[in-house]
Parts: sequence; structure tokens; C-alpha cells
Amino acid sequence: MGEEYNFEISFYEDLDKRDSNDVRVMEILAQLYTKVGRNAEGLSMDLRLSKARPEDPMIHYNLSCSLALMGQLGEAVEVLMSAIEMGYSDFDWMMQDKDLDPIRSHPAYKELLNEIGREPS
Repeated sequence: MGEEYNFEISFYEDLDKRDSNDVRVMEILAQLYTKVGRNAEGLSMDLRLSKARPEDPMIHYNLSCSLALMGQLGEAVEVLMSAIEMGYSDFDWMMQDKDLDPIRSHPAYKELLNEIGREPS
């Protein structure tokens, strides 16, 4: 799966080796890894991004997705709450984002939905 992205991934991995602080490269790699199901690598990249930009709500939202995909459900909900506290507000997308499916039945996620005035889907 994802063989069509091998060149792109390799290209951006090389760029990341040259400059490991390039946030844009990290963002692209995180997206590519997740797209091809390399979730552990996507999580690793999202963790690096969250350290590089600790106040960025979108980066924390994506980190929450990676944590959910890796089965770290409680932590995924906590990071999602942090993203919302930082200003993440695309709740329509959040409600349909398949990456968050693993946390949908988690009690803390249901409580979060209640706090932001949304009904579980």
C-alpha cells in the first residue's frame, strides 16, 4: 500500500536529513506517512512537530489523530482537548475525520463533545 508515494517520501526524508528543523518538511512527511499507513512514523513526526510548534492547534489536532491511530486513546483525547483550547475550531471536520474513529466511543471524547456542544455521531 502506498507504493505510489515512495518517491515522495524518500525525497522528503532526504530533505529532513539535511535540515531536521524544517517544519514544512515535517508536516509533509507526517501527512504522507499517515496516508500510506505508516502510522508509527507519522506519530513520530507529529511529536517532533509538536515540540517545534508547541502552540499550534492544527499540529496538536494532527498529533491527536496519530495517537488515535496508534491506539493511544486517552492521550489522543487529551491532546485533542489541548488543540481545542489552543484554538482548533473545525468541529465539522473533527466529527467526520476517520483518523479519530478509534476514540469515538471513549468516555473522555464523549465528554469533550458535550463541552463543545456537539452530539456524538
